[in-house]
Formats: sequence, C-alpha cells, structure tokens
Amino acid sequence: MVARGASDLHLWTNLSMASEEPAPAAETPAADAPAPGGKRAIIVLVALALLAGGAYALYAFLKKPPEPPKPIVPDAPKQRQSREVPAITFTDVTTASGINFVHEQGLSGHKLLPETMGGGVAVLDYDGDGKPDILFVSGCAWPGYGEAKPALKLFRNLGNCKFEDVTAKAGLAVSLYGMGACVGDYDNDGRPDVFVSCVGKHRLFRNVNGERFEETTDAAGVGGAGDLPKATKDEFDNWKQPIPFGSSATFLDYDGDGKLDLFVCHYVTWSPSIDRGIVSSLVGGKRTYVQPKDMDAAQCALYRNVDGKKFEDVTATAGVLVAEKEGVGAADRLRAVGKSLGVTAWDADGDGFPDLMVANDMTRNFFFHNVPDGNGGRRFEEKGVYIGAAFADGGVPRGGMGIDWCEFAPGRCAAVIANFANEPVTVMEKDAKRLAFSDTALSVGLTGPTRAALKFGTFFFDYDNDGRLDLLVANGHIDPDIQSIQSSQSYAQPAQLYWNTGDPECYFEPVPAARGGADLFKPMVGRGSAFADLDGDGDLDVILVANGGPARVLRNDAPASNRSVRLHLHGDGTKSNRSALGAVVQVDAGGKTYTRTVTSGRGYLSQSELVLTVGIGTATKADKVTVRWPGTAGGTEVWTNLDAGKPHELKQGNK
Repeated sequence: MVARGASDLHLWTNLSMASEEPAPAAETPAADAPAPGGKRAIIVLVALALLAGGAYALYAFLKKPPEPPKPIVPDAPKQRQSREVPAITFTDVTTASGINFVHEQGLSGHKLLPETMGGGVAVLDYDGDGKPDILFVSGCAWPGYGEAKPALKLFRNLGNCKFEDVTAKAGLAVSLYGMGACVGDYDNDGRPDVFVSCVGKHRLFRNVNGERFEETTDAAGVGGAGDLPKATKDEFDNWKQPIPFGSSATFLDYDGDGKLDLFVCHYVTWSPSIDRGIVSSLVGGKRTYVQPKDMDAAQCALYRNVDGKKFEDVTATAGVLVAEKEGVGAADRLRAVGKSLGVTAWDADGDGFPDLMVANDMTRNFFFHNVPDGNGGRRFEEKGVYIGAAFADGGVPRGGMGIDWCEFAPGRCAAVIANFANEPVTVMEKDAKRLAFSDTALSVGLTGPTRAALKFGTFFFDYDNDGRLDLLVANGHIDPDIQSIQSSQSYAQPAQLYWNTGDPECYFEPVPAARGGADLFKPMVGRGSAFADLDGDGDLDVILVANGGPARVLRNDAPASNRSVRLHLHGDGTKSNRSALGAVVQVDAGGKTYTRTVTSGRGYLSQSELVLTVGIGTATKADKVTVRWPGTAGGTEVWTNLDAGKPHELKQGNK
C-alpha cells in the first residue's frame, strides 16, 4: 500500500533524509614499501599498486554526495496516440435515488490502520423482483469510543433508480466493524446470501424467503479466529492480542460439487497495541497511518461448503496456507507471506475449475492454481512466482489493492491490479497457450495514465455496450495530510475511466470529464466500487464508496445506439450452484463473439451484480448464447435468438 520509489517520499514516515557518509576504505600497502627481490616481487608490487588505486577510486566515489532521486514522470500525452472516446455522461443521482449512506471510519485519534481502508459495497437482488438492490458496508466506533451503531445499510430498488432503506426490516441493523462483502447462494435455496468481512469476527447472513436475513455465522463456522474485545477505551488502545483484519472475499465452487465455498482475504496481523507501537510520523512529528511493511503478514482462509449449512476450514489442507521460513536451522519459524486486499476467481487454464489471483500489498501477489488433490477432490497450488504472476514488470512488489479479470480483447485475458500512488496499475496478461503471465500495462496504454493516483476499487465493465470491456478505477489517498508533504498528491482524488478502443496499438484510452461528465470525476476518497443496471435501461451504472464520506450513485446516460442482452443465470442447485458462479458464457451476435464469466466478489471489498450485461453493439439480438455451467457435472447448454434490450432468465436444465 506504499510505493517504494524515492519519488513517493516514503510519505508514511518521517521524510527528512540524512545521508550517511560511508566509512573510509581499508588502508592498503604503500607503493614504495620494501619488496622482496625477483620477478615475483615485482608482480606483487604491481598488483598491490592496482589494488591501492582501485580502493582509492572507490573511496573517492563513495565520498561523493548521493545524487537526488529521479522523479517518476508519467507518459506525456504526445507519447501515446490518443483516440476520441464516446460522449457518454455519468450523472450523479445519489440524492434523487434516495441513497444516503455515509461510511463511518470510527476515528480514534490514533490513526489506526483499519480506519483508512474501508468500505465496500455489494449488489444483489435480495427479494427476487428482478431489480438490483445495494448493500453498503461501514465501520463503527471502536470499543470504548462511543455507541457502536449499525454498520450495514441495505437499500431496496423500487424501480427507475429509486431506493428505500430496508436495513432494519431486513434484519441487517447490526453493529460490526465491516470492511467488505460478497454475495452467493450458499444453501442453494434460490436466494442470495451475504458474507461480510470485518475487523474482528466475520459475519454470514442467510436470506430467508427474500424478506429478511438471519445471521448464521456460528452455525456455519466462518467467523474467523477472533472478535473485537469488549473493552474500555484504555483497554482497547493497549490491546495486544491480534484481531482478525479481513478485507475482500469471494464465493466460488472450487471443488465442483455444486455448493459454494468461501475464500476470505486477511490484510495484516493487527491490534491497536501493535499499530500504536510502530513509529509512523510526518515531518514535524504528526502521526500518520503505518506502513504495511512494518506489520506482520496474515493468512487468507478457505472454507469448504460441507452440506449447504456448515463450512469446514480447509485453509491448510487445500493449499491456501502460504508461509516462508524465517531464520536458519531448527529454530527457524514459518511466517505468513501475504498482505491480501483483493481477490478474483476465474478459470484461467480452462479446465472447468476456478483459480484464484490475490492482490497483496507490498508483498508478492498469489496465484492459486486449482489442481486435483490425488484423492478425487481438489486443492490449490500457489505458483505465482513460477508463472510470472507474483510481480509486476521490474520484479518488485507493489501496493496491490483491488483486482479484477476479463477478456479485454478476443483471445487476450488479463487481471488488472490497482496499485499505490506513483505506481501504474499492473496488467497481468495470460499467455494464450500456457499458464504464464506478464505485465502488459505499458503495451495496452495504462502505464502512464494510471501512475499518479492512489488506486483502490477497480472493475471491468462495458459502459457503452460496444462489446469491449472498459476499465474504471476508484482513487483516494490514505492520509488527509498528504498534500502538505507531497504537493502532487491530494487526499480526495477523481475516479478514472478508460475506454477500450479495440485497437492493439493502444487498447485503453483515458476518458476526460468533457466526454464522461464532470460528476464521475468529482474527487473523493475512493475505496469500494461496483456496477449494475440500477434503472433497468440496459446499460451499467456505477456505485462508488468513499472512506469516511458519502457514497455516490452515478447513472449511465448512454444513447440507445448500442444494445445489450441481460442474462440472469440460475444453476439447478445440484449439478451447479444456484448463483451459477463460475459459469462461462459465450455470446455470438452480429458476427462477433463475447465471453463473460459470472463472478462473486471482485475489485476492492465489493461485489457487482451477478446478472451479465453483454453489450452487442448495433446488433438486435444474440444469435446464440452458450453456457458452460460450473461444477464437475455442469455440462453445456445453448440458447438462440435472444432479443436485445430485455432480460433473459437462463435456467440450467429448463430451457
């Protein structure tokens, strides 16, 4: 979460840099020292003289003052061939829609790391009326710091992008220090359930008849390893025992048994005492948020769905436990590696089982390859280093936050990872023929334009319905005082939108406010983000979450010249999970083919809608839709002649 280059000024810590003069080189024999006779002595003298000269040259070099670091200069606009992007306006309809969510940081005055990392958002049709509803996730007051108010807010979609707050009615007015959420029908009853990752005990909420939610955390066994303590203010400030620090999460059926499993990211090993014990200050001694590099890593968790009611923790046995030895010999210990903030699941090798890519903050990224376990089941092998997925171009860990994956051009698939300020996004493109990755951010046009901002929420979506997936990134800095020490940065930052040109010379073109509308680019302390067709007009609207501020809903006012088909997939609950997570959909329309995957949690702390909105340009229908259902017995089905401009329910085994 912090850039390593000197240009970033190590903004988390004291920025005064004192150059230490290196110690003088060791003395060498003088050139006129007595020497033994003979040719051998002459050779020794010559060698000693050369050594002396080299040592002196090295000493003189080291005594020179260090050169100032060269600043990172983003690609100049003239260095990239710009393309004219479509004029499609995003309009802020937050107030008009009835959305009034404000994220709560739970500020303690100590600048505790979780306070600056939330919050998330999830889109789900909880009542089954065909309209996407919105769940926001917030923090709350820390123990001893005041009343812990409800941290979740559920808004029911009334139609035409109008919402009502149904949090209490739906049973979600609960207090927790939430981070993010993901959605999936884990009990296969046809209703989407919700998992909320937290600082402290995670929460699982089962959807009851599309009317309300009941908490099933303890019965399901997915709460994690601890909770926030019941403590006074002073007790909490000095609490030493580590408290789970959850981040992004996603549902997936990793073993293909038709039941949804759960993968949960954890950020760092954290407690108030650990946090406050780290010296982290700006110039002048004012405390700032600590660097993740100063904290121990944490482990992700994998929960296998046993029977639709209970999960078992298979983190270790299924290969998700990632640790490295510290020290040498019998006394060495294993330490966690990942500082995980984002996760996305997709079938990278096309074998019918979902793999996982995890964005880690200042440590190497993970790629969990789904493989047979030798006993008829499945497990993961973490092989990010071996297949080129662990590091961006340059081989140095970056500050990974949000992550998403897509096929951004025919036959070209990649995961994008949102990185820290003065670091471009990482574009981990998969080799077309084998399971190998390389960073192609520069070649697709994203290195320069994405470098400056501090990036969190990110996702691919087709905002103009031309069939090509575009990219949105939500930005915002960590510390409110950043501009006082780095004038090029600001706390609130505008989101960035990149239009997919379809041109291999430069796939992604930045969208200026003049073409996308000023509302989308209004600065905010951006964190989570999601998309959905909130008003039912066939194009995708955007939801942005601000850390410590109000969320925003932006309506997509795209013209009707391009069309889409809306595909809502329903697994049968036996061969495939009801949510159809992991289903791969191929749409043939107007002589072109588009591939999409039904995905749970993605981006940063967030979940976009599960209904697929597939842009098909000027075509009037999808000639053929091919669905490869998830699960070992999922199979493939084909639908034909699906009209554009309307939703289609695709039910497994019930065409």
